Amino acid sequence: MRFLVRDRILGIGDDYWIEDEHGKKVFLVDGKALRLRDTFELKDSAGRVLIVIRKKWFALRDTMTIEREGEPLATVRRKRLSLLRNHYRVSLTDGTELDVSGKILDREFLIEYQGEALAVVSRRWLHVRETYGLDVVRDDADPSLLIAVTVCVINLAERERGID
Repeated sequence: MRFLVRDRILGIGDDYWIEDEHGKKVFLVDGKALRLRDTFELKDSAGRVLIVIRKKWFALRDTMTIEREGEPLATVRRKRLSLLRNHYRVSLTDGTELDVSGKILDREFLIEYQGEALAVVSRRWLHVRETYGLDVVRDDADPSLLIAVTVCVINLAERERGID
């Protein structure tokens, strides 16, 4: 499955649509502009909230949490002892860990589980400005979770670099 994500251009509210490879709007990333901390809702095309993403208030390192139906699903943070600045660890509540590495700010990175790619984020195969693709490589992968992870790591990398 391939999704096209149009980067937010004006940051106001941080709302943007994610389309499938046929141009159909399938997910809305709804940024909550008036909240004290970064909060995003990933909604389906009918407006139902699938996932809620929040920046943790009190954490030694920038951390974001992913919730589904009010229950914690995952925690995303920059990998502690990494020589690479753009390496993030996703800890799912079931004990599974995903690695995210690459050039996050350039939208060129991988989401992996035990060394196997789950999704590839890239601008390389697109010619539309301010757009990147998220290619879900494994059929058994959860697209909404991978989109939420992508939103988290981009948000964390931008905050670290002072881009808002």
